[in-house]
Amino acid sequence: MRTVELARDSVRLIDQRRLPNEMVVMDCRDYHEVGEAIKTLAVRGAPAIGVTAAGGLALAANALKDRPEAEFWSGLQSAAAELRSTRPTAVNLFWAIQKVMDFANTTQQGRPPKDVAEAIYHFAQGMAEEDVAVNKRMAEYGQELIHDGFGVLTHCNTGSLATVDWGTALGVIRMAHEMGKQIHVYVDETRPVLQGSRLTAWECVHYGIPATLITDNMAAHMMRLGKINIAFVGADRIAANGDTANKIGTYGVSVLAREHGIPFYVVAPSSTVDLAIASGDEIEIEERKHEEVTHIGGVRIAPEGIGVANPAFDVTPAKYITGIITEAGIVYPPFKVNLQRILGGK
Repeated sequence: MRTVELARDSVRLIDQRRLPNEMVVMDCRDYHEVGEAIKTLAVRGAPAIGVTAAGGLALAANALKDRPEAEFWSGLQSAAAELRSTRPTAVNLFWAIQKVMDFANTTQQGRPPKDVAEAIYHFAQGMAEEDVAVNKRMAEYGQELIHDGFGVLTHCNTGSLATVDWGTALGVIRMAHEMGKQIHVYVDETRPVLQGSRLTAWECVHYGIPATLITDNMAAHMMRLGKINIAFVGADRIAANGDTANKIGTYGVSVLAREHGIPFYVVAPSSTVDLAIASGDEIEIEERKHEEVTHIGGVRIAPEGIGVANPAFDVTPAKYITGIITEAGIVYPPFKVNLQRILGGK
């Protein structure tokens, strides 16, 4: 199944908290449950979060469709506000919610709530289909950078599980594999939530992609040994100058790649680019609960009373990024000029 599937009465998700040990599908029946799934990482990955939030708005509209018109619209606004509050860093969340609300406000005003709810549902479905198409276009561009015999490093999870289907950075790698290129993937475990070891490793096994799991602090060693030829990562928000927020640890990978002369590419749809912010300094970094650092699988690994920092993301300065792969093509420096050009002033 797809990571996110939208129905009129539910948003169906693969519960990523349970992988790799269990494949569990959960049904969110209202937008409150959708918001909780986003907050607790049952669904994660910027594109998947965006489409899930759009599905949450469709559920809200469906629940409100028999209410008076004023109550319908105020309820929809309340649902949008609650969904926006779930996570602060991934711009796709805000982009998707705004896209649905703009569609409703500009094309559906004056129509009966029941008709508006139906239109929002179909609009959200269209966003899900577009996500898959966009990912495949990025994969086609990116796979051209991968040659036979390459060792490829990736960080966090950017495959099907991070999107509706196919993936961003891992989607590029999957495309190269399915085209018959002989590659080997080095999968950063991605502390503290282990999206690499739990999710990316699971996807590599599932798709038959040759891969080796490494701890985050092994990447430099593997680069020094010449095992890694290129690195691909995803993104949660890209500023106008190319600075990129992604899962914590990405910045370190970019610095290591530069030191070892290894190309470092970001793979992200245009919806992840936020031209409204000038640089990564303006990106809000989510601070998550301390238990993600002090515990693994519910087991305490650190003493009680120790101070903890748990930023979920870091910002990679544009100077460390070789190129940004979008559905419109590969963007190279200067990013401030070329992001504007390739995205048509988005």
